[in-house]
Amino acid sequence: MKAIIYCRVSTKKEAQETSLERQREELERLAQQYGFEIIKVIEEQASGYDIERDGILELLTLIKEERVEALLIQDETRLGRGNARIALLHCIQKEGVKIYTVSHHGEMQLSEADSMVLEIISIVEEYQRKIHNLKIKRGMQRAVEKGYRPERNLKNVGDNAGRERLELPIEEIARLRNNGLTFAEIAATLRGFGYQASKATVHRRYQEYVETNMSETLVKPKGL
Repeated sequence: MKAIIYCRVSTKKEAQETSLERQREELERLAQQYGFEIIKVIEEQASGYDIERDGILELLTLIKEERVEALLIQDETRLGRGNARIALLHCIQKEGVKIYTVSHHGEMQLSEADSMVLEIISIVEEYQRKIHNLKIKRGMQRAVEKGYRPERNLKNVGDNAGRERLELPIEEIARLRNNGLTFAEIAATLRGFGYQASKATVHRRYQEYVETNMSETLVKPKGL
């Protein structure tokens, strides 16, 4: 199981370096106890109330890119304090990463209050996503009422052209992507409107759109 060790102290005093070293040693022993494969040890000296920390940003990136399954910290306050702690717990929980701490001698158990807050956040996010998708659906319905015909998505390009190219509303894909939706979420949204689009197709068309826009920008004459 891939894991990351995260150590933090609140100030940059030299005396705190000893605390970082102690945290790392304790967490390395915890990792050995559970047989974790440590892919990164992150150490930083920063306030737990600050969410904009280099170490935390690196941690969140590695979780996504390296498919990390476990995070090892001394205790939950090392991750953060106040609202920053709740926000980070939510981000990590969404990725399905388990948190192990020295203070819990294993997997961290959230308090009842923290569990309730995180559940509320998840519910709010889900309703925000639903409302966003309903707004898109309403917009598409209005477009159909004004003459737009989604059944014309597929166009014949010749008898020997092979597989037909699926026409997708690329401007809408770009807008949804800019609003933070994943390619899987965008594909699901489009399928709800009758577009038989896969995640891979949406990703490919979006890349084509970005490359086309970049090319047009590069060849655009100066002064225009």
